[in-house]
Amino acid sequence: MPYVSANVGAGVLLGLAAATFVAGFIINGVEDRRELREHAAATTGGDPARGEAMFIQYGCGGCHRLVQVRKATGTVGPPLDGVALRAVIAGKLGNSPENLEQWIRNPQAVSPGTAMPDLNVGDRDARDITAFLYTRTD
Repeated sequence: MPYVSANVGAGVLLGLAAATFVAGFIINGVEDRRELREHAAATTGGDPARGEAMFIQYGCGGCHRLVQVRKATGTVGPPLDGVALRAVIAGKLGNSPENLEQWIRNPQAVSPGTAMPDLNVGDRDARDITAFLYTRTD
């Protein structure tokens, strides 16, 4: 029988414990993101997954940065990471689903002269983009 030192055995056990911890953390993170998406959908009546696609399709990332969203590297508008946790949006509106949808649909009516263009975003698309943005708590 080969000789295994106590230090090697302890290292293996420590490695297994660390792997178990990381796996649990990943599973919890996936579960947390699922719950966040469900909460955002229930709060806004929108579809966060479709909202991400609409965010990309309308070119929002050309002006706004969002970590881990392809093509969202803009620096003209504010970064949108953590937008779900902000108290105010558009510099003047309380952060509610209705206000965020209004801002997305018609920014010039909310704040005439704002740099945010009117992209003719429809009601459903604005609701879905809002749901997606409400998943952005980091």
